[in-house]
Amino acid sequence: MNLSDKINKTVIIKVKEAADLLDLETYLIGGYVRDIFLKRPSKDIDFVCVGSGIALAKEVNKSFPTSKLSVFKSFGTAMLTTAEGDLEFVGARKESYRSNSRKPIVEDGTLEDDQLRRDFTINALAISINEQTFGQLIDPFNGLSDLKKKSIKTPLDAHITFSDDPLRMMRAIRFASQLAFDIEPDTFDAISSNLDRISIVSQERITDELNKIILSPKPSYGFKLLFISGLLGKVFPEMVELHGVDKKEGKSHKDNFYHTLQVLDNVAEVSDDLWLRWAAILHDIAKPATKRFSSKVGWTFHGHEDKGARMVPKIFKKLKLPLNDKMHFVRKLVRLHLRPIALVKENITDSAIRRLLFEAGNDLQALMMLCKADITSKNDQRVKKYLANFVRVEEKLKIVEENDHLSNFQPPVSGELIMATFNLKPSRVVGLIKDEIKEAILEGEINNDFDEASELMMKLAIKHGLSNTKIL
Repeated sequence: MNLSDKINKTVIIKVKEAADLLDLETYLIGGYVRDIFLKRPSKDIDFVCVGSGIALAKEVNKSFPTSKLSVFKSFGTAMLTTAEGDLEFVGARKESYRSNSRKPIVEDGTLEDDQLRRDFTINALAISINEQTFGQLIDPFNGLSDLKKKSIKTPLDAHITFSDDPLRMMRAIRFASQLAFDIEPDTFDAISSNLDRISIVSQERITDELNKIILSPKPSYGFKLLFISGLLGKVFPEMVELHGVDKKEGKSHKDNFYHTLQVLDNVAEVSDDLWLRWAAILHDIAKPATKRFSSKVGWTFHGHEDKGARMVPKIFKKLKLPLNDKMHFVRKLVRLHLRPIALVKENITDSAIRRLLFEAGNDLQALMMLCKADITSKNDQRVKKYLANFVRVEEKLKIVEENDHLSNFQPPVSGELIMATFNLKPSRVVGLIKDEIKEAILEGEINNDFDEASELMMKLAIKHGLSNTKIL
């Protein structure tokens, strides 16, 4: 098969000219070739040559004077960052592994050696770019056939592939999830047989693959593969604990694992935000810890939103996720995810609306997206009823926000002003006055206004015995 018409682009021609000049046998390989057949956009391009990839990169760099060349001598690779995308160059090599490390011992090799070391057959496709064979497809492991079958399969025996580099187990599931492919049965069985090998992989690399699964078009598919293979229990056991249904006195609860996956898919349909998707994953994470049974009401999970919020930082730290504003966003949504639902079930007071606006702040829209996604009933009428109620809640939120401006609420009277007015140092009474002013605004007793807040501050000063304090 000749694909010269598919690769006839300026950047590839420049590499071809450099390869021919150096008399280096050179090929396109990996994801770029795969994506030609999948008709997916692919900006970054990998090249493999039988010889020095670094020498080839340096020669190509002469044709791109504004590009940035990065050389990694210890790995024998180079990266050229251009306006057209990143070009990666590597010399063909063969690899061998030690049992306690996924870092290979590398030797120079042939193209076939290099293809053989690739993770999956669909990523082992190569296209020659030299003059005499330009566009010729080299497919020794039937990767094109696997692409047509939508199948993830390893070039080598899968047990060897996964034992050598256990991260490839995560990658197999990631590719299946991203591309909506099946994992070939023997390859999938090899994942279950090599679960313990994942322990030699760094948490950062595992989490990177997990995030890519979460960002898949339908992430539940990837999580089901992780769960069925047993890999999820190794990399994210807290989520596995959600699985299962208890039944007592004829009463049971829903399977919170599959409910969580449905919520995740619902969020994925409306947002590609990774952290909103993490909020979907963790919104019920504390249900196993808070599960109780009552003969009167059946199974309950009281307080799971608060306990779940407390679990978020620990889970983020364990998974090496960022402990910054992203974590705070997820924790906030987990803690608040029942609040709008509670407002649906009761007469909505302005006070309740103000409190939600205050606590959600700029993340209100994301919270409402999560809450809508949390409706997973199989009863269509019930879903429609809840969604209609949410519309009314949103209308009320909009009205109250327009009147009170609480979505990014900052108390009109600060602690600094209270201290300056009454010549106080930081103390408990300053916090009390500030909190009482905030509560008065949220309860609707005064408007979110400086003058009204200042007047209340003076009254509260008398209440707390500050009337005789020297006023500056």
